[in-house]
Amino acid sequence: MTTKSPAATVPPHEAAPLDTPPPPGRVTIRGTIRTGRRLTVPRSVRRSAGPVGLVLLWFLTSATGLLPESVLASPVDVVRQALELTRTGELPDAIAASGRRAAVGFLIGASIALSLSLLAGLFRLGEDVIDSSMGMFRAIPWVGLIPLFIVWFGIEETPKIALVALGVTYPLYFNIYGGIRSTDAQLVEAARMMGLGRLGLIKYLILPSALPGALVGLRYALSTAWLALVFAEQINADAGLGYLMSNAQQYFRTDVIVLCLVVYALLGLACDFAVRILSRRLLTWRANFEGEA
Repeated sequence: MTTKSPAATVPPHEAAPLDTPPPPGRVTIRGTIRTGRRLTVPRSVRRSAGPVGLVLLWFLTSATGLLPESVLASPVDVVRQALELTRTGELPDAIAASGRRAAVGFLIGASIALSLSLLAGLFRLGEDVIDSSMGMFRAIPWVGLIPLFIVWFGIEETPKIALVALGVTYPLYFNIYGGIRSTDAQLVEAARMMGLGRLGLIKYLILPSALPGALVGLRYALSTAWLALVFAEQINADAGLGYLMSNAQQYFRTDVIVLCLVVYALLGLACDFAVRILSRRLLTWRANFEGEA
């Protein structure tokens, strides 16, 4: 024999409303949700944790003698040498010379990449003529072209700028070309049905669709420009960061070599940071996945 609780026998029309307070003498226990703000570390701190940890490890291994000075100078020596070269003006002059080469080479390479990618991406004839050739030339190591550039352009500024321009061209071309060809074909057809002409189609649909890929290519191109400059400035340079590195190599000055490498890295990081800011401003219309918290 089963017994029913009193609450189960109460007719529906006599049941108390949900918002009615409980009668006296009855205690109602409800579950509570505890809300609290979880302690989070700022992203800027997390992003800098890796480089700071590496520098700290470098300092500790140098201070304890695990990393001999003949192999790699300590961070203290590198900082001291940076202050000395800044005081004499050698480091600012070297940065200015390297920056000028990188800027000129980047502008030339970006102009070539933009022109070729637009021709290959917008027109089938351009794709047939250009894309296969670019794929073939990309397989050639551009660093291996240094001897040929010396034969063609001599040992002055031209081969250095040409090497930077060549390193910039490929990542920009393939990312812009891929961005153009990734445009949704249904959107293109819809735009044509709405009466949008070829120029309007390119301006309002195709180029905005290619913009994310172009910005990714820009990040790669800027980093490649500084990488190419490291090799380019080994070609009989009389100024620039590569010139300082060449002189330091002759006298086994690892502190100067490491300093020049750190400056290269910081310049590349500054360019990457600028592209990130540019991407946030230009791609405000695009909802991106930014990772789980």
